[in-house]
Amino acid sequence: MSATSCSALGRPRAFDPEEALEKALEVFWQKGYEGTSLTDLTKAMGINKPSLYSTFGNKEELFLKAIDLYSNRPCGFFMPALAQPNLYAVLEALLKGAALSLADKNHPQGCVVVQGALACSDENSSIKQALIKRRLEGEDAVRARLEQAVLAGEMPNGYSAAVMARYLMTLLNGMTIQSTNGATAEELMDIAEFSLSLLRSQD
Repeated sequence: MSATSCSALGRPRAFDPEEALEKALEVFWQKGYEGTSLTDLTKAMGINKPSLYSTFGNKEELFLKAIDLYSNRPCGFFMPALAQPNLYAVLEALLKGAALSLADKNHPQGCVVVQGALACSDENSSIKQALIKRRLEGEDAVRARLEQAVLAGEMPNGYSAAVMARYLMTLLNGMTIQSTNGATAEELMDIAEFSLSLLRSQD
C-alpha cells in the first residue's frame, strides 16, 4: 500500500460543521439540554466525540452555539416582526408568526430557548441563566420597539412600553407551552387573533 493510500485512510472523515450544528439543534430542541447525551449528539451529527470536542467544545458550548443558530435562523419571525412599520403590524407579525412557527411540523414543537430554561436543574444553572438572559434580551428588543410606538403616539391608553413588552413575552411563552402540549397552528392562531382583537379594542 502506498504512502498516499495510508494518508487517505488515516485522514479524519470530513463533515460540514453547519450541518452538524443544525442536527445538534434538532436533538437539543427535541430532548432538552439535560435529556440529550453525547451519544445522542454524535449519532445525530454523524461525528465522533473527538471531532465534536475539537470543533464545538464541550456539550455546554455546543448547546450555546446551537441556540445562537436557532436565534439567527432566516426563517425566524421575531426580529422581522419588530421591523414592521407600525405598532399593530408589529403585534400581528409577532403573534401570528409565533402561531405558525411554534406548531411547524418541520421541526420539534415549541421554543428551545423557553423549554430549555424550564427543564434545567440546579446542576446546569449556567445553561439556565444563559437562556434566561436570551429571553430577557428578547423582551428588551420588544420594549425598545414599543418605545418607538410610544413616541409615534401609537400606544393605546397610555400603556407603557415595558408593561406591553412583558405582556407580549408572557403571551409568546404561553403559546410555546401550548404548542409543546400539542396545540395546532390553527389553535395557536385563534389565540393570536383573540389577543389582537383585545389589543384593537384598546385603541
